[in-house]
Amino acid sequence: MKLLDIGDVARRVRLPASTLRYYEDKKLIQSVGRHGLRRLFEPSVVQRISLIKLGRNAGFTLNEIRGMFAANGRLKINRAQLSVKAAQLERTIRELTALRDGLRHAATCPAPSHLECPSFQRLLRIADAEKPRRRKRAA
Repeated sequence: MKLLDIGDVARRVRLPASTLRYYEDKKLIQSVGRHGLRRLFEPSVVQRISLIKLGRNAGFTLNEIRGMFAANGRLKINRAQLSVKAAQLERTIRELTALRDGLRHAATCPAPSHLECPSFQRLLRIADAEKPRRRKRAA
């Protein structure tokens, strides 16, 4: 088995080496040695990083993703957790779709002023009623 140095892994997964070092600090990946100052990884780390990237794209925190791996490195994904995240994504999709549609309407609305447009007024009421969103920090 040929080991990959951190530069090779970074190129393959299209992430900076600093991100790989951060993932290692967070116990998401593990190097198996060094060649000089360069960390060495088993080739399987590429698939693991792909899983991490998939989880991040789905909105999971790094701590949640770390919990999806057993101590032996195998996946132990909580299916209920996936269902909750899918429901959150569905809500976000509905909200973004409504926002997109409202913007498209506002762009072509024939009303003399957006403030005179009933559809635009409805968008303002919806925006006012929503709670401000807080972004989750990558933990």
